[in-house]
Amino acid sequence: MIITTTPDVSGRHVREYKGVITGVAIMGAHVFRDLFAGLRDIVGGRSGSYEKSLREAREAALAELENEARECGANAVIGVDLDYEIIGERGSMMMVSVSGTAVVLEDESHSEPMPVLVT
Repeated sequence: MIITTTPDVSGRHVREYKGVITGVAIMGAHVFRDLFAGLRDIVGGRSGSYEKSLREAREAALAELENEARECGANAVIGVDLDYEIIGERGSMMMVSVSGTAVVLEDESHSEPMPVLVT
């Protein structure tokens, strides 16, 4: 499955557009992890716990997007956009949403060869 932020895939033609699809992951923030992350921010370091949580949420949202693409018969998702939001009371949860256009790309063997310039 090809998932890309670009509007097309180099050398591949879109045979069919399946439509806009989405994936969403909402994760609760852990109190102790938040406290430790806050202390790290005060002393000027990176917050590994927040980075790990964001990575897990992004991977979950992308997996959901890929599943939705497969269900509608697509073999690629183009024009993908990722958004991160803090939601809930006192910012107690984080949400990662991802959207894109599910498409069917022609097989590489059916794509027209790229022209070769001879000088």
